[in-house]
Amino acid sequence: MKNENIPADIKSKSLKEASDEIDTILTKLENQETNLDNSLGEYNRLIQLNKHMDNLFKEKLKEISNKNKE
Repeated sequence: MKNENIPADIKSKSLKEASDEIDTILTKLENQETNLDNSLGEYNRLIQLNKHMDNLFKEKLKEISNKNKE
């Protein structure tokens, strides 16, 4: 999934906000009474949030690496 495919509402989230939403989605998905249609939508959002968090970590790593080079 490319960065462009991540919705703006997810791109604007901080690491903490994304992590909190992931926790909420995981709780919903673990509920055995959740229907499959809702679960697929939640799962796709979870994947997008995860990708966003990965991008945030990569940006932070690049920032730290650049500081260390100075």
